Amino acid sequence: MSQNKIPVGVLAATGAVGQRFIQLLENHPWFDVVAVSGSTRSVGHKYSEVCRWLLPTDIPESVRNLIVQPSTPEAIQTPLVFSALPSSQAETIELLFTKAGAAICTNAGAFRQDPLTPILLPEVNPEHTALIAAQRTQRGSDGFIVTNPNCTSTGMTIALKALQNAFGVKRVFATSMQAISGAGYPGVPSLDILGNIVPYISGEEEKVAWEPRKMLGKVNAGKLDLAEIGFSIHANRVPVIDGHTVVLTIELTDPPAGIELARRALAEYQAPEISRQLPSTPKPVIRVRNEPNRPQPRLDITDGMTTVVGRVRPDDLFDLRMVVVSHNTIRGAAGGSIYNAELLLEQGFVQR
Repeated sequence: MSQNKIPVGVLAATGAVGQRFIQLLENHPWFDVVAVSGSTRSVGHKYSEVCRWLLPTDIPESVRNLIVQPSTPEAIQTPLVFSALPSSQAETIELLFTKAGAAICTNAGAFRQDPLTPILLPEVNPEHTALIAAQRTQRGSDGFIVTNPNCTSTGMTIALKALQNAFGVKRVFATSMQAISGAGYPGVPSLDILGNIVPYISGEEEKVAWEPRKMLGKVNAGKLDLAEIGFSIHANRVPVIDGHTVVLTIELTDPPAGIELARRALAEYQAPEISRQLPSTPKPVIRVRNEPNRPQPRLDITDGMTTVVGRVRPDDLFDLRMVVVSHNTIRGAAGGSIYNAELLLEQGFVQR
C-alpha cells in the first residue's frame, strides 16, 4: 500500500459496477485497493482469473493478483469499503461491515429509503452527512453507510438543485431514456433491445420520483425533511451503451424573467465549498450546451462526472424544458461512491 493512502476494499468487484470501482480507483490519490470480494465461485482465485473484464482499459496491475475474498468483515478488513453488491445482498452484508466499524460507500439501493442513511451527491447535499451521528447511535456501531442515488436520479437532481437554489422547484415531469449498461451484465437480451425501446424498468419510476425529494430536502435536528416537489416519471430502456438521458419539464416557484437567466443558473452552479476541491469534483459541475441537438450520450459523457444540460427553453404549460445527460456507471454509480468517500474523508468521518 502506498504511504498515506487509505486501504479500501471493493465488494462484488468482479461485476460490471465493481469493475468500474477498480478502474476508477487505479492511481487514486487518497485510496488504495487492497482487498476485493466476489461470488463463491470466484473466492480463492486471482482477480484476473475470474473477472470477465468488460471495460476498454486493462485490469490494473495492482489488482490483477489480488485473491478474491468472501464478502465478510473477517475477510475484508479495511476501514473504508466500496459496495457494488446487489440490493438483495447489501441489506444484510453492509450492516455486518458497519458493526465491524467500517465506513460503507455503496451503490446498492437497500438503504436509500432509510431515514438515517444519506443519499449523497457532494455537489448537492454534503450537509446530509449530519445524519451519520444518528445512524451510528441507532445501530450501536462506529461504522455507517452512505449511498449514492439511482443512476437516473443523479443527473436530474444535480440540474434541479441549481434551479431550486435560483428559482425554487414545484413540479417536475420527466421521461428517462436509460442506457443498457444500467441493467448490469449480461443485462437486457439483445433481441429485446436492438432496434427497440422498452417502456418499463421494474421499480425505476418509483425510485426516481422519490430520491430527488430526499436529496433536495433539509436536515433539521438530525431528521431529514423531504423537499415538497411533485414528480411524474416515465422510465424507458433504450439501445444506448452508456449515458442516461432525462427529458424534464419543470414548474418553478419564482420563474426567471428570461430563459437566459435559467441557463446562467445552471452553467454557473458550483458545488458547496467543502466539495469543490475533491479529486473527483466535476469541473464544471454542469455543462450547458447551446446547440439545438445536444446533449447526446455518445458526445457528452466524455469526462464521466460532469452533468450535461441542453435544449433549455420555455414551456407553455409549466415554465421550463430541458434535457439532461449523465454517465450512469461513472457519475451515477462507482464514480459517485468514490466522490462520496472523498467527501467523508474531507469532513473527518474517515481517517487517514
